[in-house]
Amino acid sequence: MLEPEPVHKGSSPYCPPRPAPLGPMSSLVRVIRQGDGDLLSLMPADAYRLPMGPLGYSRRSIQIINDPELTKPILADPNDLFPKNDLMVGALAPLVGNSMFVSSGDLWRRQRRMIDPAFSHIRLAKAFPDMVGAIHDFEARLASASAAAQPISLDLAMGQLTADIICRTVFSTSLANETARDVYDSFAFFERSVAHVELTRLIFGKPFEEIPQRRDVLQACENIRGHIGRLLDTHVAKGAKFDDIATAIIAARDLDTHERFSREELIDQLGVFFLAGHETTASALTWAFFIAAMMPEVAERIRQEVQEVAGTGEIGFDHIKRLTYTKNVFKETLRLYPPITFIPRVAAEDTLIGGKKIKRGTMVMIAPWAIHRHQLLWLDPDVFDPDRFSSSREQEIVPGSYLPFGAGPRVCVGAAFATTEATLILAYILRTYQLVVRQPEQIRPVARLTTRPAQEIFVDVVKRI
Repeated sequence: MLEPEPVHKGSSPYCPPRPAPLGPMSSLVRVIRQGDGDLLSLMPADAYRLPMGPLGYSRRSIQIINDPELTKPILADPNDLFPKNDLMVGALAPLVGNSMFVSSGDLWRRQRRMIDPAFSHIRLAKAFPDMVGAIHDFEARLASASAAAQPISLDLAMGQLTADIICRTVFSTSLANETARDVYDSFAFFERSVAHVELTRLIFGKPFEEIPQRRDVLQACENIRGHIGRLLDTHVAKGAKFDDIATAIIAARDLDTHERFSREELIDQLGVFFLAGHETTASALTWAFFIAAMMPEVAERIRQEVQEVAGTGEIGFDHIKRLTYTKNVFKETLRLYPPITFIPRVAAEDTLIGGKKIKRGTMVMIAPWAIHRHQLLWLDPDVFDPDRFSSSREQEIVPGSYLPFGAGPRVCVGAAFATTEATLILAYILRTYQLVVRQPEQIRPVARLTTRPAQEIFVDVVKRI
């Protein structure tokens, strides 16, 4: 177990935006005044220094768990005591059904076994040229914005780029395709509007109650699922010949029954890839480029590394493993701005955590946002320091204290895909362009489905000579 004790505080070149830790009541008042239900601003100061404890007042008990020795068995959950939280399932089920993103127990294990091969190293190498193609098309857009001295929305740009990559690698079609564009627009609306972990429901709601969604949110989900179904049909049509991720998942079989996914199950699983495959990476890249703009020395080190590894030519799949600093910038961004801010679970029955009695229905909150900034786990936790992930300092990282992709058997199936994609995007764009943030003092993070800026980040794009 962690023991509360102070850690040394060193000097810091840059601490990216974050809500200042306050007491529980002050945090609640702040959120009410902001009016956006931001759960990051609700996190009390104790959440960053205690191993485990209650998270404010609510009708249902909420326990935040920060100690890696306690989070490991919850995330592994061999006895299915801690299924996905009902608030999360209720929010996401209209889009992803009972897919592996929200399922539990034997159903999840079956789904995971079938999907894992689609994200193997071999499959990733095949998808790589599609990533490069999408990035080159995006670079052309940046060139136009730079030439016209026209600012761009960093949030929107990263969302469209990563959505394009997912469309190309999953379905062999670019985002320029009318269907893919409509899927992106509908998903953007879903992300903004879905009832997720709302403040009033968090405080006053009962465990296991149904989570109502607005009709327009449900319509957006129906629209996305309809489009995914039509894209799927192109892959199962007679004579269809594709070699992409969708093809691999269509061909997947249950090792025990030899059955394949049904059409509805395929739509569920492919919906996950739009949710987790582009939105989470887009969130992290938005923050990575913001930080690189605020820290010119970081951008310059990336440029130097890319020059040493790949020169001015194409960045190949084999180059990625040698772009260690660029990759560490992404890792450190994931630490400070984990796309999945909270990993909520619910106690399916009375149990014990760390010797403390936990009643059935208790929300068990594992918060990467808090764990990644925890004073007992990290030195200078709010400082942006990519070198903490260098080989010479890896021993400083407490096992289990870094979980941007989750941990244990449920670790994100697309972790390697996202890391490769993000490293490639950072390398290509920062090699050629400098980004200048407009009104950086107004930027602050909020917790929605992912960790996003409260307002769009606009940047000027300057081409390097």
